Amino acid sequence: MKKIETIHAVGHVLCHDVTQIIKDKTKGPVFRKGHIVTEEDIPVLLSVGKDHLYVWEKDENMLHENEAAEILFDLCKSEGMKGSEIKEGKIEVLADRDGLLKIDRKKLFRVNALGEMMIASRHGDFPVKKGDKIAGTRIIPLIIEKEKMERAKEAAEGGPIFRILPFHQKKAAVVTTGNEVFYGRIKDTFGPVVREKLAEYQTEFLGQTLVDDQKEHIQEAILHYIEEGAELVLCTGGMSVDPDDCTPGAIAGLGAEVISYGAPVLPGAMLLLAYYEKDGKKIPIVGLPGCVMYAKRTVFDLVLPRLMADDPVTFEELAGLGEGGLCLNCDRCTFPNCGFGKGVV
Repeated sequence: MKKIETIHAVGHVLCHDVTQIIKDKTKGPVFRKGHIVTEEDIPVLLSVGKDHLYVWEKDENMLHENEAAEILFDLCKSEGMKGSEIKEGKIEVLADRDGLLKIDRKKLFRVNALGEMMIASRHGDFPVKKGDKIAGTRIIPLIIEKEKMERAKEAAEGGPIFRILPFHQKKAAVVTTGNEVFYGRIKDTFGPVVREKLAEYQTEFLGQTLVDDQKEHIQEAILHYIEEGAELVLCTGGMSVDPDDCTPGAIAGLGAEVISYGAPVLPGAMLLLAYYEKDGKKIPIVGLPGCVMYAKRTVFDLVLPRLMADDPVTFEELAGLGEGGLCLNCDRCTFPNCGFGKGVV
């Protein structure tokens, strides 16, 4: 750093805070460390007795924290996002629309591993609403090498670190299996719960069909809704390993691609997820475990947002839910602001 006359300080970066004291009114920094002095600042600086300032010496190989912060923000942002006001090398990434947050975790790690810069975000694969804070970014030192920011660009090459996938309006249907429901021995209480979950998104509900425990009847009901234009078919009942439970076999027998029968999530271990291809489109067919009917939050709450955003779910991603896959059934549920479903892939 060097000492210069204030009148010659335009364009230079302050090495220190400049405090203003007005009796009975204020005492605090009028300019912060790292501030770039403008022409308009000169009278203010002189008024607080600063005829000289300590400033950073210009170096073509270095960037001020705010300049570098803008580069870091550009690596993060994509369509449907905006940034906060830049301050002290910090920019927040904000959602500018509702949708499903996707994070390129490898890029996020690579940038953070460079040091002297950081990006801290909320968990990906969860819904966000317009105005939500997605991430905070910061350049750690007051100035940083240009070369290091070039390395950050290379680490995040190929696309943004964060994306917001919009939710789509989908036609959904429910197929409920079980002789006990079909023959009226008990009242179905599963359907209303599923419809309540679907109501959190823009869905057109095509209907609910009750069928007995015959594999062929389950398949007929599923195919009927697909022919009617269903883009999501949810199957309830018949999902355990009991001899009368035929739903998993019925779904597999349709020729659907079964991603997984089972997930390391409690509640929700007996989830079945499959995709049925028709006219070039992959239609999710989901076998819901019985816990969805009575538990506050289950594996269904982790998978449904992704299905509504047309975000394909893989076996590896389901397997990665094991760490964080145990819901603690808290008396006061704060999901999704808790550890449930925050798996690591």
